[in-house]
Amino acid sequence: MTTITRFAPSPTGTLHIGGVRTALFNYVYAKQNNGLFLIRIEDTDLERSTKEFEKNILDSLDSLGLSPDNEPVHQSERTELYLESAQHIINSGKAYYCNCSKVRLDEMRTSQQKAGQKPQYDGKCRDLNLAKSNDTVLRLKTPNSGEVVVNDLIRGDIVFENSELDDLILLRSDGTPTYHLCNVIDDYEQEVTTVIRGEDHISNTPRQIHIQQALEYPPLEYAHLPLVLGQDKKRLSKRHAATSLDEYQAMGYLNVSIINTLARLGWSRGENEVFNLDELIRDFDIKEVQKAGAIFDLSKLDWINSQHLSQLDEAAFKAELMPFIDNLNLDYSDYDQLDDLIEAMRSVKSNLSLIAEALIPYLDSFKEYDEKGVNKFLVGSEVTLTHVILMLESLDDWNEAIIDEHLAKLQEELELPTPKMNQPIRIALTGSTQSPSLGMTIKLMGKDKSINLLKKALDFLS
Repeated sequence: MTTITRFAPSPTGTLHIGGVRTALFNYVYAKQNNGLFLIRIEDTDLERSTKEFEKNILDSLDSLGLSPDNEPVHQSERTELYLESAQHIINSGKAYYCNCSKVRLDEMRTSQQKAGQKPQYDGKCRDLNLAKSNDTVLRLKTPNSGEVVVNDLIRGDIVFENSELDDLILLRSDGTPTYHLCNVIDDYEQEVTTVIRGEDHISNTPRQIHIQQALEYPPLEYAHLPLVLGQDKKRLSKRHAATSLDEYQAMGYLNVSIINTLARLGWSRGENEVFNLDELIRDFDIKEVQKAGAIFDLSKLDWINSQHLSQLDEAAFKAELMPFIDNLNLDYSDYDQLDDLIEAMRSVKSNLSLIAEALIPYLDSFKEYDEKGVNKFLVGSEVTLTHVILMLESLDDWNEAIIDEHLAKLQEELELPTPKMNQPIRIALTGSTQSPSLGMTIKLMGKDKSINLLKKALDFLS
């Protein structure tokens, strides 16, 4: 039997990184088993679902290499199929119409809660044989006894008592099918064998198994992933960090870095911390996924992205960085050291957007000095800066080695520790305390510009 997994997003927003993690694990599991990875667009929420969000989701998955093996299906186009299946359940005697009003249901739940009971439908209409009307919903006849065992690849067997599960609504009073019915029928029609999704769906699973049994569908295997959490161990939201895949791509995190980081959200086995999608497919074992919530750590993404950036060859790194440079509208037409500058800046920052911004002092001009750097290093450095200006003015050969040699001699003459020597110069040239090696920084800045910036810093100090 061919292993088939699916990712079933609702197109009511851009692709969330938690959704990316779910899609990734579905994709990897399918490919490990020489199976198929499918996508189902759950677009029955007509008010909130849009084609723009759907395109974002599909394009985002494509950009990560997580493309489906078949064309996506849409729930909004399958209503007739759901109604036919619902009729099959009715004909088999495993469902019934219920006309309980909202008022009665609210009063019933309130009474149950006051009595310390779990709020659930009491089955009042179960044996009344009511006819369909504008006021009835269709409910599934859930078994009153026995249990449902969910065979979970991550959590082992999860047991649910049928007595704790009430009679689920399959069709609303307006005739539209509910999420659970659509979900079960779609999985069957797409020949899904394995459902991999977030642990927030665990409580849905026994209900969907009951529908499968009513329709005489074959059982599925399940894996419920730990939720993606923020540093406070609450579900990841915008108060913790960006949540959309788009945002991380726009910040300049490589797709391979995003995949690498998300794969580690809940799965920590394997010898290598830095890997690509093919290596993940080779090494991943879904049974090794942890049960506890997975904390998303931006600093971890920064580190992983730095590692992947360092592995790019010069041409590939430049190709990745150039769109971010151009997005800043920097004019580099008269700058003849662009390739050297790009390569020198590779490890200065953790993502492409920040690296591109670090090029601004070389290709344009920075707006202000780093305040902490000024107070810690620049203030009181007038003598040092003056000597550096004189030294640079005297140089005929403008290369990194010669600049470093003269800086070292000057540092020895002035009897300065390295931070007191280098950081005032670095702040004067770039506005910050971070740059490539000082000799490289000065070389890339150019002689005239370096001298002018050092003089500007003296003016600032005066």
